[in-house]
This record gives sequence, C-alpha cells and structure tokens, in this order.
Amino acid sequence: MTVKSINAVPQDKDRVVIFDTTLRDGEQCPGATMTFEEKMEVADFLDQMGVDIIEAGFPIASDGDFEAVSAIAGRVKSATVAGLARAIDKDIDRAGEAVRSAKRGRIHTFVSTSPIHLAHQMHKTEEEVLAIITGTVNRARNLVEDVEWSAMDATRTPVEYLVRCVDAAIRAGATTINLPDTVGYATPEEYKAMFVAVRAAVADSDRAVFSAHCHDDLGLAVANSLAGVAGGARQIECTINGIGERAGNAALEEIVMAIKTRADALSFHTGIDTTKLTRASRLVSAVTNFPVQYNKAIVGRNAFAHESGIHQDGMLKHQLTYEIMTPESVGVGKTSLVMGKHSGRAAFRTKLKDLGYDLGDNQFEDAFTRFKALADRKKHVYDEDIEALVDEEIARMHDRTKVVALTVIAGTMGPQMATLTLDIEGEHTTVQSTGNGPVDATFNAIKQIMPHNGTLALYQVHAVTQGTDAQAEVSVRLEDDAGRVVTGRGADTDTLVASARAYVAAVNKLMVRREKVTRAQAAI
Repeated sequence: MTVKSINAVPQDKDRVVIFDTTLRDGEQCPGATMTFEEKMEVADFLDQMGVDIIEAGFPIASDGDFEAVSAIAGRVKSATVAGLARAIDKDIDRAGEAVRSAKRGRIHTFVSTSPIHLAHQMHKTEEEVLAIITGTVNRARNLVEDVEWSAMDATRTPVEYLVRCVDAAIRAGATTINLPDTVGYATPEEYKAMFVAVRAAVADSDRAVFSAHCHDDLGLAVANSLAGVAGGARQIECTINGIGERAGNAALEEIVMAIKTRADALSFHTGIDTTKLTRASRLVSAVTNFPVQYNKAIVGRNAFAHESGIHQDGMLKHQLTYEIMTPESVGVGKTSLVMGKHSGRAAFRTKLKDLGYDLGDNQFEDAFTRFKALADRKKHVYDEDIEALVDEEIARMHDRTKVVALTVIAGTMGPQMATLTLDIEGEHTTVQSTGNGPVDATFNAIKQIMPHNGTLALYQVHAVTQGTDAQAEVSVRLEDDAGRVVTGRGADTDTLVASARAYVAAVNKLMVRREKVTRAQAAI
C-alpha cells in the first residue's frame, strides 16, 4: 500500500497528549470489571475532562468489549477512541470495525519484542516478528489513518533490535510509537535514554508521536513516564487512580498535576481540566469498587488534610507553607467541614454548586430532605457525605421501587429478622423475612417483593468518612442467568439501610434490562 502522509506530530511540541486506558488496561485489574453502563459513564466523563485518547477496550476479547468500544466510539464528542488489537489479522479487523463510527478512531496494535518474550511466549525469531509488524500495521493502516504500534516489553529489548522494529512500524504506517515499560522494570534514567537512543537511530522518527506506557511494579510509573517525555515522548498512557495490571499504571492525576505544578522543571502542558480530577477519581473508584487509599497523591482523602499542630500553624499563616497546589485546582473544596443541621437551603444549594452539582427543583428538595435527616444523625457532615448522598439520589431518580422503611432484629439468638416496606410506583408493600444474618434477612425480604433470577456476585461496604457515625456506601452486583451484570449503590449512616438501597437499585436495573430484552425479542 501507499501510506498517506498525515502530520502525526502535534504542532505544539510542548503539548503532552494524554492517552487514558482506564477502560482497557485499568479494567484488566483483577476485580475491576465494569458494566456496560458504567463504561459509558466513565467514557463520557473522560471526554468532558479533556482526555485526548480514550482506549475503550479490547474488541476481540468478548462481544461485550466490542459492543462497549463501538458504543463509546459513537458517543464521544472530542476524544479519539482507540481499540486494542494483538498483531493478528482478526484482532486488527475487529478493532477497526469497533472504532468505525468514531469521529477519530485509532487501532492500537502490539507485539512482543524482548528476547524473553520471543523465546518463551511468542516462540518467534526476530525476523519473523519484524514481518508480523509490517503486515499487521499495514493492515491496520488500511482501516484507519491513526495507528499506534507498541513494542511489548520494550525496556527489556536490546536497543538495536528495538530500532529495527520501530523503523518497520513507521514505514508500514504507524503514526504513534509506544515503548512501554510493560513489567515496571526500568529506572527513569534508563527509560529516558531508551527514547533518546531510538528516536536518534530511526531515520523517520519525526513522522510519529512517541508514547510512554509505564507500570508501577517498582513504584516508578509516574517518574518513568515523565522521564519518557524528557526523552522525546509526547504521549503518556495512564489510568485514573493508577489502576491496572498487577501494581497498576501511571496515575493520570499525578502525571497531569506534576506537569502543571512543576512547570518550572517540566516545560510541558496538557489539555486536561484539572478541576475534574477528584470527581473522575471518585467515579472510577465507585464503578470498580476499588477504594482510593487515604494518602493517595492528588485525590486521596488526606491529600489536602492537615492534622499536625506544626502544619496547621503554617497553613493558618500561609497556604504555601505545606501545600504545593490548591485543593480547588483538582476539584476539592477549601474545607470539608462546612455543613450541619442548622444549614439552610441557600447554603446547601451553594455547596452543591461548589461540588459540581446542578440539580432540578425536585431533585434538590429530595436531596435537601435527606441531607437534613443525615445532619440530625451525624455529628460532622463532610463534602464526601454530601457527594455520596446526591450521587445516590441521582442514581435512584428513575427507579420504580424505593426503600421506605426497614427494621432488623439481629444478635446472637437467631434467626435474624427483617421487616421491610418498599414503594413500588406509589404503592407500599411490607413483608417480613428471616435469614442467616441481618443482611441476608434484608435481601430475602427484597426478593419476596421483587422476585428475580439474579445471583449476588459482589457485596461491598466502605465508610464514606471517618468516625463511628460515618455513612456506609454499599455496592451490590447481581448477575442473571443470561450473564447480564448490574451494579447498585446505596449510602446511609445505617449500613443495613444502605445495603437495602443498593440491592433494590441493582434489582431495578436488572428488571429494566430484562424488559428491554423481552421487548426486543417480541419485535423480531
């Protein structure tokens, strides 16, 4: 084929392109699987935040992955949508089909290049791999103009051979060259030197954007990514909260804020709206059910908290004494303890706007009622409490069934008993049920009123804030006989009430999906 000449390298040489792979590499993290709806929600937010490329999934992996990539490709407004493909013809074709409807679609194909991978995984010679690179990149370029090629385990590949592979990929039409630290083995000095050496040795290196993709096995993913940029890379591949295979990937929020905060040392910039970083972190944490560690850089609960007397004294005198960036710059309010039971509607509405919520009148009134009830029960109401409360209110807005009342009798003398009242489209139904523990009794009561064929695949509880009066945020995941998976979430200071709300939310989703399938089958 004749390769079209397109300007792959950004005109702004100091712009670092952000390639987010939360929906692909991030989801490969054991236990982090997302439902279709959750992937759409994350993709929409990444697009709004200014992510340049969204790697939406691995289309050949499953029909579900293909459908998710296709749907994201059709709905994303600004970002390029990428689909991953092994260096296999059927993978390439499937990825091309998945991103076909995108305004800007990319096929990201990869093959191993290190001696250890070629000998023990690929069982191929160096010459055979070079032929594979040329053939598959060429095939991908016939389907889309934007092709990324990755040298899996690049950091353990001899530079001389890596240069031959990169040269072959660029000649075949690759517009982005990714040199990943696949196993998190490199040091920053080594990673920078690799980019410098390869770019200097490949004659047409200026025809492609070079990319860094680093794993965090030694805790060096962010440092290595920034070192890659210093070596000439202008794309960084990362994930929200750093989730991913094994120890994870470079964290998007850390990459972006390091570049923004240390502009004196890192003369680069990104297109990310940093005020959305905290919301993105909480969204991904919620849909993957992976809590963010309290001391996580940028988005952790303690990132802008000060308890030490010395630190507090310094902060009262001047913010820069102990904070190198403002909380507002990453979407965190100046203080988390500002609301209580004496707060009025005006203050509550202002707080919601500060947290990024714009609710309609009915939603606002429902949220305010629940806030006042929470404030009566809880000594301190934090921003995280309000966010959990409002997020649940928004999620439950269209639910047909809602929890009205729950009473549970528990203790050492079983069986435990739950008395539950549900509102089903305006009508109240009350039942009693027993179970092996209070949660089981509660869920059995819900099943009596809302019979379903779902199996409980996940039940997870975590505290929204500190203290014994903290709200519990519960996630419930159900899977039906057809393999459909749904997740419901609920929050309340009473863990059992939060559990009931989460379970009802999940059953609501399961029933909606079942009705959609029934209607679709009836229409055939």
